[in-house]
Amino acid sequence: MYNKNIKLIIAFLIIAYAVYQFTDGEIGNGIMLILLSLIFIFLYFKNEFILLAFLKLRKQDFEGAKNWLNKIKNPSKALVKKQEGYYNYLNGIMVSQTNMNEAEKYFKNAVNLGLSMDHDMAMAKLNLAGIAFSKRRPQEAKILMKEAEKLDKRGMLTDQIKMMKDSMKKAQMPNQHYGGARQGRRR
Repeated sequence: MYNKNIKLIIAFLIIAYAVYQFTDGEIGNGIMLILLSLIFIFLYFKNEFILLAFLKLRKQDFEGAKNWLNKIKNPSKALVKKQEGYYNYLNGIMVSQTNMNEAEKYFKNAVNLGLSMDHDMAMAKLNLAGIAFSKRRPQEAKILMKEAEKLDKRGMLTDQIKMMKDSMKKAQMPNQHYGGARQGRRR
């Protein structure tokens, strides 16, 4: 809605007016204004459109989430670095079903910019591992999966990591099978 710097300016002005209210003897008004300024400070660190997009994603409403993210016109100027990481992370999740190349770009940007929560970073790296494996880059996929395992301290992604490892093993097994069959024919 507002640029990140405008949010800080509004918060500062409200706090300044709250101090004036305190000195004027209006303690209740001052406290209420301080609480109001905390909303703008919170929205400086947590963008309202990203929060609304997360809520839409929870309900599996990808179109609604995309609409909220599209309201952020210039992410590099309007968002703090971590928010920009989440902007890319959310776009990567939504695009991953249709366009792997674009999803990979978004997830790499999210990892480079950083994410606040370890399990979000683990999910981004796990998605990158899946994309790398599907593009026949198994070494990169293994490295990314190990990083995702380290970041998943609460075990929220244990099942997904196990499924990914199993599918990687199954994909490598046919190559070993064919090699063994060829050797059997040579004898």
